[in-house]
Amino acid sequence: MEALGLGPASHIALLLAAAFVAGALNAVAGGGSFLTLPALVFTGVPPVVANATGTVALLPGYAAGAWGFKDDMAPPPGLSMRQVVVLSLLGGSAGAALLLFTPDATFRKVVPWLLLAATALFAFGPQLRAWAAGKNAAHAAPSAGKAALGMLAVAIYGGYFNGGLGILLLALFGLLGQTQLNAMNGMKNVVSALLTAIAVAIYAVGGIVEWPQALLMMVAATAGGYGGARVARRIPAPVLRWGIVATGLVMAGLFFAKG
Repeated sequence: MEALGLGPASHIALLLAAAFVAGALNAVAGGGSFLTLPALVFTGVPPVVANATGTVALLPGYAAGAWGFKDDMAPPPGLSMRQVVVLSLLGGSAGAALLLFTPDATFRKVVPWLLLAATALFAFGPQLRAWAAGKNAAHAAPSAGKAALGMLAVAIYGGYFNGGLGILLLALFGLLGQTQLNAMNGMKNVVSALLTAIAVAIYAVGGIVEWPQALLMMVAATAGGYGGARVARRIPAPVLRWGIVATGLVMAGLFFAKG
């Protein structure tokens, strides 16, 4: 195993477990990156490379989610499907390129803040979506220009750091005037898959992916998304949500202490 670049058996076990649980969490609630990024860093992968490698591992889950909602997809008001695709690819590319040029020392300092922000987004996701829906009800839908700018900004964030991306996308679609939940979830998954795919391509070209770890975790995350989600669905939603929030806070605290 050492020869494959995966490290000792304890590291392999940790990466498999983290990816499996992350796949299950992403299938039912999100928050998988709270586990994959710290697990990779703990096993000695540099933070920037760990962020890219963890994103690669979770890509199949996004693609599967997009396929599952293929019949429900509809672009939000103010944007066509073509515009959503182009903005997702542009933003994902820009975010990934920004990550390539971020030194590990800088990213190590930024990571705990990003984890805290993603945890807050996850914790207050329902309130954020309700606020977005209220805004939409009280005001006219944003202009096409503002819609495109919002889509681009969220895609850049997703290409740089994946945590909390789904919550941000759902809130954005609510602000743009989309109300049908299946359509919102369908677009959330297709945007996540698109921007993650282009980001992964750029990470690969930039040489910041640890492929042995990425492929190992990809298999585990896919299995977790398929089988582990059945177990996760039996956990009461509030318990699952606050368990993920607690995990995010603990991981952020560990990164603050390590930095």
